[in-house]
Amino acid sequence: MGKREDYISWDEYFMGVAKLSSKRSKDPNTQVGACIVSENRRILSMGYNGFPNGINDDDFPWDRDGDELDTKYPYVTHSELNAILNCRGVTLEGTRLYVTLFPCNECAKAIIQAGIKTVIYSDDKYDGTPMNTAAKRLFNAAGVRYYRYESTGTKVELDL
Repeated sequence: MGKREDYISWDEYFMGVAKLSSKRSKDPNTQVGACIVSENRRILSMGYNGFPNGINDDDFPWDRDGDELDTKYPYVTHSELNAILNCRGVTLEGTRLYVTLFPCNECAKAIIQAGIKTVIYSDDKYDGTPMNTAAKRLFNAAGVRYYRYESTGTKVELDL
């Protein structure tokens, strides 16, 4: 009897972890998850978009429109930054970041500063916007490789 042949690839596995992490987000519009992986394929950290630790997310807005201080944008921490901040005591130099949405320019700066060298993303819905273009310029200038995850259509069902 030979080994099983229908196992998932490393990219499927780590993107799956990022997608599962996104399910922790309470954002009613956009749930984003991230997973940071070492060069030897060990998960170092995960994150999702949400409010900082200790902040009651019932006391802050989840709205996207209106006066800026009445929207989620000044308060929510993005999944990439959460994953970076959640990883303590370990260098992220040379690591890979799997993320369900292409990083914004602010997260791109944190990714570069952390030493992450590859970004694998599943969605780039803001492609062409100024912040997206700035993120790509930053990655290009810093030598951070990025590419879109190509879904294989593999379905994984979890009974939770």
